[in-house]
Amino acid sequence: MLADAEIKELVSDYGKRVNEGRTIKQIIADNEIPRLTGATVLEGKVSDSVFGDNLKTGDGVSIRLMFRGNRISTHDVNRGAIPFKDQVLAQNHDHMLNLVKDVLGSSQFEVEGLLPSSTVIPAENLNLLMVENVMRMYMAQSSTSTSLFQHWLKAKEEGLSEFEYAGHQIDVSSLSENGKLPYLMDTPSTKEKVDRTIDPAFLIENGICTADQYQHLRNASIMAFGIVSQYLREKGMVLVDTKTEHGINASNQIVAADELYTMDSSRFWKLNDDGSVLERDGKPVSFSKEFARGMVKDVDMQFSTEQSNEIAVRYIAGLQHLTGKAFEPDLRPRDQRIIESTNLILETLA
Repeated sequence: MLADAEIKELVSDYGKRVNEGRTIKQIIADNEIPRLTGATVLEGKVSDSVFGDNLKTGDGVSIRLMFRGNRISTHDVNRGAIPFKDQVLAQNHDHMLNLVKDVLGSSQFEVEGLLPSSTVIPAENLNLLMVENVMRMYMAQSSTSTSLFQHWLKAKEEGLSEFEYAGHQIDVSSLSENGKLPYLMDTPSTKEKVDRTIDPAFLIENGICTADQYQHLRNASIMAFGIVSQYLREKGMVLVDTKTEHGINASNQIVAADELYTMDSSRFWKLNDDGSVLERDGKPVSFSKEFARGMVKDVDMQFSTEQSNEIAVRYIAGLQHLTGKAFEPDLRPRDQRIIESTNLILETLA
């Protein structure tokens, strides 16, 4: 395991280098990966996807290539680039996927020799269900407008005894800041430019998914939540909440579509030896993107180099806590890493 001083030195020495490089859209435009010429590029908040009519496996299954980025987004605003964040989250996702893929399914293809740290993920181009499936076991303090915490605060300010949240009727007095919920809550949100939490009935009534589809992904998510919770408890941690995305594959099966149980998509809190939540300065000791959200002081703020490096150190330390393994960085220049990994994928699958 890398000690804190070693992580800081790694970020200081290589942080700028691993952040430098072209976007996959520019790499394709520069004809560095000829087989992707003419493909569609979707640029997301953090990751970019590439797919097209000619991008298929030898068996004719459509391929979507997902390129993890170093960008960090909070409150639906891009705050800049964090050194090694792409590699950390790719390794984080790969580790957790192995725990839950038998329950949630997976859209990913296995490519011999492709390391998670390459940050290029080959997957089937699914028919996506346009919903983020959010599961909550604790009511984490959060500045995000869609959070349960913000809805609870509003209900208290209005003097309500109960309020509705994502189809759940909740007693205001039953909740406490960073406290455990009465039960594991499914609280889906839309996949829009600005996400909003919704009642599952809305999904069905508006044709976003069928009742059977939602029942499937809800039940699978509950089981996966339990598997990950048990795994984390053995490491002295607790799963607070998480969000997953799903789609339908060529075999008409619902499978996980994107990252699973990463520090961007989930909250993990450290536990005391007695099983209670460990606190520092009155707040849970957390391994998640929430610490970065707390550094934001105004709407359009961009993280400084010092802040970005501090966040990078937290991400790497968090990965080591989650996996129990030392972080192994890929120090190839980002462009080289992406080009070589993409060519390996295409040579293997297409």
